[in-house]
Amino acid sequence: MKYDSHLRTPLARVRGLGSAKEGAADWMAGRLTSLALIPLNLWFVVSVLTGALTLDADGVRAWMAQPLNGLLMALMMGIILHHSKHGIQVVLEDYVHGEFAKFVALALNTGIHLLAAVLTAFAIVKLHFLNA
Repeated sequence: MKYDSHLRTPLARVRGLGSAKEGAADWMAGRLTSLALIPLNLWFVVSVLTGALTLDADGVRAWMAQPLNGLLMALMMGIILHHSKHGIQVVLEDYVHGEFAKFVALALNTGIHLLAAVLTAFAIVKLHFLNA
């Protein structure tokens, strides 16, 4: 006798199907990157507000030449871009319909974030070694 699927709970019906396998990991990654950004953003805001980072070009160069500042800035920007990429990816996967449109949107999302990561890393390295 075949088991009646309408008698199953909603959780039992979706367990092991589709994106439900990866949803918890994506959700957790989003929360972990958010938590990691809290102290990094606080560090950056405190640096700006206390005058450690002046707003002229020479001040930024001098500030970025310090090893800890360069490392923390690279870490913060990497996590921001990772968080942004995956957040936008979730929205695209949920709201873009049609396989080709979804593929193009996800490829553009990945490409734009990869380009931003490369340019950000280049700028941080350049600023760090400019005054070192």
